[in-house]
Amino acid sequence: MRPAALIFDKDGTLFDFHATWGGWSRGLIEAEAGGDAALARRIAEALGYDMAAGRFSPDSIVIAATAGEIADRMLPLLPGGDRAAVIARMNARSAKAPQVPAVPLGPLFADLAARRLALGLVTNDSEAPARAHLHASGLSARFGFVAGADSGHGAKPGPGQLVACAAAFGLAPAACAMIGDSLHDLHAARAAGMTAIAVLTGLAARDSLAPHADLVLDHIGALPDWLDEQGITKP
Repeated sequence: MRPAALIFDKDGTLFDFHATWGGWSRGLIEAEAGGDAALARRIAEALGYDMAAGRFSPDSIVIAATAGEIADRMLPLLPGGDRAAVIARMNARSAKAPQVPAVPLGPLFADLAARRLALGLVTNDSEAPARAHLHASGLSARFGFVAGADSGHGAKPGPGQLVACAAAFGLAPAACAMIGDSLHDLHAARAAGMTAIAVLTGLAARDSLAPHADLVLDHIGALPDWLDEQGITKP
């Protein structure tokens, strides 16, 4: 079925993962460590982050985790740490993180809107930072549905966010395509009964994504060509 809606992941899909979160994550880790360099190294190791290179390993929990899951990984290293407070600090810092677009987003989303496609965003980030990032990128008006891991629909790889998005658009899941950079995104798409499209602007390699995807693109900027092939053209 040709898609009537495109549903996007955020980090690693709309925005380049390393370019956006590499340096930011070092600041977060150092802040949570309170200036203790040894503790910062232990937190970084727990999160799969290379402090020297400013990069995450391909199997890092941070790739597709919720804020709560990341906090849970850090808390054993933060004696007396309060989970809710850690999550609140992460969300506050995240909302202010400058996002580096994977491709020029304004022209791309103008093109997609011209094709009369419904557009949604589902992320394992929290909803407030996600909306802040869309606003800062001038994209808020483009998305008819936005959900984070704390929006009440669950988190990926579960299908809840995707099913809720399809329902909000009045569409069957089979009429939607999910675009993401992680196995969580692709597994969620499969579980929801949607077309699964992978992009390579996150941490996962083509070889790991391809067996779980209907299509692998270098980046979301290749979507218009694919849509043309599907007969979904601009008027």
